[in-house]
Amino acid sequence: MRKLKLDELNRATVSEFKSQDKLPVAIVLDSVRSMHNVGSVFRTGDGFAVDQICLCGITGQPPHREIEKTALGATQSVNWSYYQNPLQAIQELRENGYSIIAIEQAAGSIMLNDFEPETGKKYALIFGNEVNGVSEEAMSAIDHCIEIPQFGTKHSFNIVVSAGIVLWDFYSKLTNKH
Repeated sequence: MRKLKLDELNRATVSEFKSQDKLPVAIVLDSVRSMHNVGSVFRTGDGFAVDQICLCGITGQPPHREIEKTALGATQSVNWSYYQNPLQAIQELRENGYSIIAIEQAAGSIMLNDFEPETGKKYALIFGNEVNGVSEEAMSAIDHCIEIPQFGTKHSFNIVVSAGIVLWDFYSKLTNKH
């Protein structure tokens, strides 16, 4: 077996990516403080061809050297917007037909493996601050809360790991590739 070379991967150009069908998922970053995490979420969002990323609160915005270090150009391919607070993003997303879902540990949350996204629906997934999680103001406006099952001693996953797990789950369920 041999590894594929970059030119054998047949990746879309930025313009091809912009016009291709997207996973009906928006990512909302609620005051994510690490620029590296922001960049990594952009790169993960590009990998799963998400519809858009909404940056809220203290979340850094491109162009920024530390974001680009991990995004590797994904800030040019993935559509993004900035909102002063997550409620502005939530309101706009809801008006555009998105179901609002926090990724958080909360009373009444649904375990990720038990959640079945519906084909034909759009979803906005809110990922919160590295220390405080999804803000209380955002939690007050969600439709659902999904929790990632965990079996170790730590209380949470890194936001980028969480985004990768949840996006893969949504991708595989919505495209029937699981």
